[in-house]
Amino acid sequence: MAAKLDAQTLAFVFEGRSDLLAGIQKAADSPARITLFNNIASHIYDRLSGTAVDDGPSSKRRRVDIATPTQTTGSQNGQVAGPEAAARDPVLLEIKEISMSVPQRKKYSLCFTKNFLYARVAGTDTPVQGIIYPWRDIEHAFYLPVPDKSQIQHNYPLVFTVPATAPKPGTVSGPSSAAAEPVSDTYSSLFHWALTTSLRAAGNHACALVASDPKLFHSAARPAFRPADKAVHVKAFRGSKDGFLFFLPTGILWGFKKPLLFLPLDRIVAVSYTSVLQRTFNIVVEFERDGEQAEEIEFAMVDQEDYGGIDENYVRRHGLADRSMADGRKAKRQLAENAKKEKGGEGEGEGGEEGGEDDGLTELERAQKEAEQALQDAEDEEEEDYDPGSDGESEGSGSSDEEEEGGEGGEGGDGDGDDDDMEDDE
Repeated sequence: MAAKLDAQTLAFVFEGRSDLLAGIQKAADSPARITLFNNIASHIYDRLSGTAVDDGPSSKRRRVDIATPTQTTGSQNGQVAGPEAAARDPVLLEIKEISMSVPQRKKYSLCFTKNFLYARVAGTDTPVQGIIYPWRDIEHAFYLPVPDKSQIQHNYPLVFTVPATAPKPGTVSGPSSAAAEPVSDTYSSLFHWALTTSLRAAGNHACALVASDPKLFHSAARPAFRPADKAVHVKAFRGSKDGFLFFLPTGILWGFKKPLLFLPLDRIVAVSYTSVLQRTFNIVVEFERDGEQAEEIEFAMVDQEDYGGIDENYVRRHGLADRSMADGRKAKRQLAENAKKEKGGEGEGEGGEEGGEDDGLTELERAQKEAEQALQDAEDEEEEDYDPGSDGESEGSGSSDEEEEGGEGGEGGDGDGDDDDMEDDE
């Protein structure tokens, strides 16, 4: 039989690089080269899935070793969690036409076997490489409402979406379909039963399906598409990517952009509030990995309306340390205090340090108020010091002075700069 390129593995490991895939297909003009490209793709896949043997420590190979629902680990009872191992397991339950968004955006059939959960293309028998999950290796499972949808839908990360309806006729099959029939009134009840039953049957009793609960946490903002419902998420940015933060009983989940990130409560060291602007603030979560130094992840542009719910209903309820006023977080407050001192105490009688301690404000609100006052004071000073006749005495031209003056004005508006930068990034 003639050698053939392993198209599925190549497409997975070179996702987003159609130029490389086209070059490989063009260069694969002999059995030796086809074998070489297949071996390269297999090696990269093993690295990505964690199954490759490596002389170095795992901490050097993996960027963030946090348990996430989309992470595929490498072995099950000594077997490699690849398509061949999963395909050998008889399918007990198959649910067709499931819309998936992570790790790939496509409709697949989801297959439940004794040892694996995996996806495959309808009408085929081959599991999709990269979407194969051994039951015993799953640490966390979530059932969350999809934000910004007019119709109620829910995600189960690895992220696949189900509507609030019953499965279509003919979409559920396999030896376990008869047992699933009594719980198939909705997709949610079907998947709750199938996931829980499969995890327990595989001996995984530590993983429980976690759902959001508006009684435990909900946003102050009403969803635009379903205003009668309570939003159990808040909008946030991680770098330039916009997404949603879910404050769950077991930890904080950021989704649904790739890569998903889950921070278990038992690994969160502290939470800090930074970059307090007029309408938004940032959340910095300090977490620790096994045997390694604590790291920080920042979520930006969170609406100020949600501060109370996050701080009181989540951070304090779960006893998480608040390090917002630690030495590394005092920059804005110190700038505000220095600006008031330069004014000769003018700000003291206007809600300054003397009256700030008993004003009933939270630390976040007080820091915001002081930063805004410092900004106003700086602008007032600029207006007092401005001399219209000084242009002729400067060394440069008038246009140069105007540009410098405009630059100083830009610095004065830095309090809102994060919003503009984030909009550009988006």
